[in-house]
Order: sequence, then C-alpha cells, then structure tokens
Amino acid sequence: MTHALRTVAQLAERRQFVGQAAVSCHTGPLARFRLRPLALGVAGSVLLALPDVSPAADAGVEEILIRDQRRAPYAVERSTVGKLTESLQDTPQSITSLTKELLEDRGAMSLNDALRNVPGITLGAGEFTWQGNNPTIRGFNSRNDMFLDGMRDYGSYYRDPFYLETVEVLQGPSSMVFGRGSTGGVIHQSAKQPEAEPFRRLHLNLGSAATFRGTADLNQPLAALGPRSGLRLNLVQQSNEVAARDVARSEHWGVAPTLAVDLGDATLLTLSYLKMQGDSIPDYGLPWLRSAPAPVPRDTFYGFDTDFMDTSTDIASLRLQHTVSPALALTALLRHADYGRESRITEPLIAPGVTPTMPLADIAVVRNVFSGNSRERMLQAQLNVDARFSTGALGHALVAGLELAEEWSAPVMRLGVGVPGAPLLDPPAAVFSAARLQVRAAADTQSDSRAAYLLDTLTLAEHWQLALGARWDHFFSDYRGQRFDMEGVSAGPEQVQRKDVEGSYRAALIYKPSEEQTWYVGWGTSFNPSAEGLSFIVNARNFGLGNAFLAPETNRSVELGSKWLLFDRGLQVDAALFEIVKANARVPDPARPGFNALAGRQQVQGFSLNVAGSLPGRFSLSGGYAFLDSAEARTSPTLDNGGRPLLNVARHNVSLWLNYAPVPSLELGVGARHVGERLARNVSPVLGAPGYWAFDAMGKYLLGEHVTLKFNLTNLGDTLFFDQLHPFHVIPGAGLAGVLALNLDY
Repeated sequence: MTHALRTVAQLAERRQFVGQAAVSCHTGPLARFRLRPLALGVAGSVLLALPDVSPAADAGVEEILIRDQRRAPYAVERSTVGKLTESLQDTPQSITSLTKELLEDRGAMSLNDALRNVPGITLGAGEFTWQGNNPTIRGFNSRNDMFLDGMRDYGSYYRDPFYLETVEVLQGPSSMVFGRGSTGGVIHQSAKQPEAEPFRRLHLNLGSAATFRGTADLNQPLAALGPRSGLRLNLVQQSNEVAARDVARSEHWGVAPTLAVDLGDATLLTLSYLKMQGDSIPDYGLPWLRSAPAPVPRDTFYGFDTDFMDTSTDIASLRLQHTVSPALALTALLRHADYGRESRITEPLIAPGVTPTMPLADIAVVRNVFSGNSRERMLQAQLNVDARFSTGALGHALVAGLELAEEWSAPVMRLGVGVPGAPLLDPPAAVFSAARLQVRAAADTQSDSRAAYLLDTLTLAEHWQLALGARWDHFFSDYRGQRFDMEGVSAGPEQVQRKDVEGSYRAALIYKPSEEQTWYVGWGTSFNPSAEGLSFIVNARNFGLGNAFLAPETNRSVELGSKWLLFDRGLQVDAALFEIVKANARVPDPARPGFNALAGRQQVQGFSLNVAGSLPGRFSLSGGYAFLDSAEARTSPTLDNGGRPLLNVARHNVSLWLNYAPVPSLELGVGARHVGERLARNVSPVLGAPGYWAFDAMGKYLLGEHVTLKFNLTNLGDTLFFDQLHPFHVIPGAGLAGVLALNLDY
C-alpha cells in the first residue's frame, strides 16, 4: 500500500493555518464527496463532482489529514503588488493587508465592509456620475485608485471579496508604482490563485435584513497539464436589505474562474475571469438640514421602490510568468475589462424657503431624480522585469517595466423634471412619476496612456538600504460630448483634448538594526490629471467642464516610519508620521466663473499605528489608529473654507479586532470601530456628521472535522451613525444585524 503523509508544515503552507491541529485518517479515494451548492449555479456543481486526481486520491491510499482547529492568521509576509520586491517588513511605506481570514471572521460581505477595518479610510456616498466604492484615504478621495492583481480596476460597481485572497491598502502617494492618482493611497485587490492541494469550501450565510449569501471556493490541481497546473473557481450569490433602513436592497452574483497552466521551462500561464451582475434599489439616505443630517427616524426612505441601479462587470486577465534564473524573472500582463451601468436614483434635498424655526412637520423634501446609463471599457498591458544583481559592493533588487492602456467611457445623464416632492416626516410610499427625464449630458471620452517605470532597492551595507524609483506617464484624453439645458436645448457639440506628461518619483532610506525591526524615511510624489476619472464633467448639478484646460494637480509626501516583529515574529507592528501636500489644488477661478484654477493648497499631517498577527495565549489581533490633521491651507477668494478640514476626513480613526480561541474547537471575536466628526461641505453653510463608535462580535464553533458554525453580530448597540457622506445627502449606517454561517470545508 502506498502511503502519503502530509506534514504539518505542508498544510500550514497550503491553508495558512496556525496553532493546534487534530489528526484524522482516511482510507480510499476522497472523490466520493458530492454536494450541490445552493443557488450558486451549475458551474459549482460540476467542479464539486470532479474526481481528486492528486496522487493522494488513488484507490488504496492512506492519507493523514492535519487540520487546524484554532484560528487563522491576520498577517502576511509579502505584498501582492508585483512591483514591490521586498517583504512588508522592509517596504518603506504604510501598508495594511486584510486577509481573507480576517474578512471572514469580521463577516465582511463587500469591499466597503473590508475597508471599514482600515483606520484612516472613510467612505463617501454614491454620486450620479459615479457609483460604487468611494473611499477617502489619508484625506484624499481614492475612488479612481482601485487595482486588481496589479492593474487598474476602474469600474463603477460595488466590489465583493468572494474571490479575493487579500485586500491591501497602500497609504501615501503611489503614482510611481501605479500611475495617475493615488494621492492618499491605493486599494489593491489580490485574487485567489490555484493551489497545490484540492479542496471544496462552501459557505452559506443567513441573517437579519433578509440576508442570504452563498459562496463556493473550489480548487482542483490538474496534474495532467503540468505540476503547477490547476483550476480554481469562486462563486457568490447574495441578496440583502439594510438593517434599520426601509426599501433599500441589494442583490448580486459573481463567478471567478482561474486556470493555471504549467508550460514547462519555468513558465506559468494564468487565465482568469471575473463576471459580476448587480441589481439594487440604491440608498441615497437623508437630506441635510441646518448643517446636520435631518433629525428623522433612521429608516426614513425618500426614494421610490422602483428606483434601481444595475451593473455588469466583465474582467478577463492573462498573466505569463517566466523565470529565466533565480535572479531574473519576466512577467507579462494583459487585461480587457468591460463595465456597464444603468440607474435611476432619488436624492432627497430640503426644499427652498426653510427657516431656522420652522417645525419639522412643515418642511418639504425635493426628490432630485437622476437617470442614466454608461459603458466603460479598458484594454491594459504590462511587461515587468524583476532582476537581482550586484554592482561592486551594492546589491540591487530591481523592477522595470512598461505599461500601455486604452480606456473609454460613454455616459448619458438625465435629470427628472416634474417629480413630486414629499414631507420630511413620514414620507408615504409613492409610485415614480415625472413630466420627463431630460438628457443633460452625453459624453464620449477616450484616453490613451503609456508609462515606463523603474524601482531599485539598493543594499548599501549590512543594515542599510536605499529605495529609488521613477516613472514617466503620458496620458492623453479626447472628450467629445454635448450638454443640454433643462429645456433640452444644446449649445452644440464640444471637444476637449488634453495631453499630460508627468514624472513620479520615490526615494527612501531604510535602516535595519535587526531582522525584527526596520526604520525608514521616505519621500514620494503623485499627480491627478483633470480627466483622471475619464471625464471632464465636474459634477451632475450644472454639468460644467471646469477642469478641462487644467494641468494635473501635483502632490508630495514625507513619511518617517518603523516596523517591528514581536512575540517571536508573530505580531507585525508599524507606526508612521507623515505629511501629504497637494500644492496646486483645483479651486474656483474668480477671473473665470464656471472654471477652476490650480491655486489651492491642501495638506494632511498625521500619525498611524497598525498591528496584525498573533499574540501569546491563543489571541489574534488586527487593527490600528490613525490621526489625521487636515486643512485647506490655501483656497480661492470666492470661498470661505480656508483653514477648515478637508472633506470626509476624521481627525481620529480606530479599528480593532481581537480573536480568542479558548479551546481548539471554539473561537470568539470582538471588534470596535471609531470614526470622528467629518465634514461633507467645508464652505458655508458647513455640513458635518458627528463621530461614532460601533462594536461587533463573532462566535465560531467547529462541529466536526469539516463543518463550522459561525455567528456574527454587527453594531451591537444599534448605534445611529452616519456612514457615508456627500455634500447633498448623507447615508445612515446599518443597525444591529446578525448573520449565521454554515461553513463546509473538504
């Protein structure tokens, strides 16, 4: 009889398990397991039915499985951004990595849920010209700074982590690595890849607010195609309402297959695809009243129950990796992305004429209806060279590359005319009606970008390194469109062309007195072109082209930081002092009404502390604190916001999650989130939302070798807080919610 022994180290590498393990013995093929995933489609059933073709699955094979029964780690050693050659410990930048284990323990069902775990990130509400994830990082909007496996993920959709291994937040200007944007930072999503061992993981979640979520993570090695070949399939189907909110709901499904093919000669081809469809009744929350959110019941809904936002996402990617030698590797990336969006949304605004003493029962709400559709496409290509070599006494870890992209966006935007209003208090359910939906803008923007970059980490001596990087970007945009007034009269076709050629730079000096501690001082730059979001339209109020003729905003940062490995390298700790300055912020031009000038100055000074990993005594910890002191340091004479904080920036930010495993079969988790007071508008009349604390809890019990029950409670105190801000509306956070999960892992 053939014997296959899987060691603890092998399983720890495969599943990233830590802690005590239980041993069980199985004889015979493991391929007899059959299970159909509920509401996840036929594809999951097909892969579940595949036989296990790994050597350990042959008939008569005796297998020793060693399974973790404690907790999963919250720390990772290396960034998944391919252009960063060093470990996280030796990378001179604040980087927060959210592992799939942390997201599962905290019950994260969306990217927004994941980002709430990062202190220093606040969330903005949806807009007409942009829907989907809208984070602010270290004081600057980052909705255009989403990346997936090293390439830009531009689309206007709500992202789901069902197919992600980690979510990384790289804080501080990063144009040298990622190109345009990234003033406050970048959100990098890393997709799950085929692994060496087969497994089947099915999760079913049921909870309050009519929550249903089913996911499948299915992995199958394909030894017949080569030793590193495999297929991994992730699926999700979810529907939910919002706890303590009326009418608003969301539904989406997604499929994400990844195929790895070993081509021999140290060459690996990986093909991946992401398909997501979303269908929701969007929540545009409450109106502002007297400089604060309107004091109405949290569940008040001012839209129509036929409001909708439908999105489609199709992302096909190819990665070809070739290892020339242990010191030289080549990687080619190719992606085609297609995003579609169609919506009709209702934004509540307080009707004109409200006096400071008017009773709430006498106040009326205007329903501002936006309707539109858009299509975005992107074709991107990258070629990266990763080389390690020496020149005399200097060691080099170098990444150089080229990047090409074609991007296209074609939105059509309409405003409702003759939409009935509603009372502020207790608005009745209403059938949508309008005199007409008037087209206000139709645009077509094509952008071409080219870039070359080089990042070199030089080893100067035993304890000293120097990181130097430079990038050159050529960004050309061709905007063609028409704008219409409320009567449908057009001023004629418009065309704006803009070419920007910018350099981005990074430098950092790194001192490593030991393997467990790193000190660094770093400097970096970034730029924001006027067509960064593939449009010159400034907003959906007057549809002006105020930025059309402006050069990019430019930004620079300085960061002094330290990183530590504590408790036998089980806990990662990093702390940083930083300053980010936007030296030529866009502000209204007093000499040209309707247009902006590069005459402002915005700055953020702050401190961050982050921890992730394991503590003695069967504890795991993830979280941190961020202090952000932001200000409009220089502004336009037409504005009165000089010295006020930047929009949607909280001075104090806390996120903590502590997991404890008293016995191998039981885990308990508690979490806390704090976001300080923020401004949605920093010009008169100033609009602000109060700060808040919210608390969460989790319990997980291992019923058997393959079955786990998990229960999550979020917002334990049912606290009323305001989660997403916009200058014209504000969205309350969800109330107390509970979700029960049944997890099967084979």
